[in-house]
Amino acid sequence: MYRINEIFYSLQGEGFHTGTPAVFVRFSGCNLRCAFCDTQHQEGEKLSLQEIVDEVNKYPNAPLLVLTGGEPSLFIDEAFVAELKQKTGKKIAIETNGTRPLPSNLDWVTFSPKTAFDGGGLEPCVLTHCDELKVVWLGQDLAQYDEIQANYRFLQPCFVEDMEQRAGNMQACIEASLQIHRVLQIQ
Repeated sequence: MYRINEIFYSLQGEGFHTGTPAVFVRFSGCNLRCAFCDTQHQEGEKLSLQEIVDEVNKYPNAPLLVLTGGEPSLFIDEAFVAELKQKTGKKIAIETNGTRPLPSNLDWVTFSPKTAFDGGGLEPCVLTHCDELKVVWLGQDLAQYDEIQANYRFLQPCFVEDMEQRAGNMQACIEASLQIHRVLQIQ
């Protein structure tokens, strides 16, 4: 049984797959306690793998299934991923904080490190490579991500409720993005 916060259909709103129809399976539970987390970890219901498959299959036109959370790597393994692939026919992606080893049969790994945030440094990151590095920006030093091997890198402002702080995060992110070529040591 897996504690699932929600399963829903939407378009991927971030990163490389922005705009791709996807089914999101949001797990409840995380090994970090980030102050800005949008998952209600006390909510959710226990579902079997077959119940998860049945919910996902209600959306046959979505080519992508995104495991998110919380931290989905706390709950999944290669057998879980293999069965999801076989029974849904979808590509399986994960959004992870990178603090746990991942099954090798995932189709896409989005690594979003949280070590720069209050509650996010409870465990060290172990992931060193990914398909996509998604850094949530709150002004942290980007050099800490230099050693992570990623096919794609994204910088996005942290969403906060306070509109003034949100605007500040956005402006700082834009300014950092304009200088990212220096961090990556490219022209």
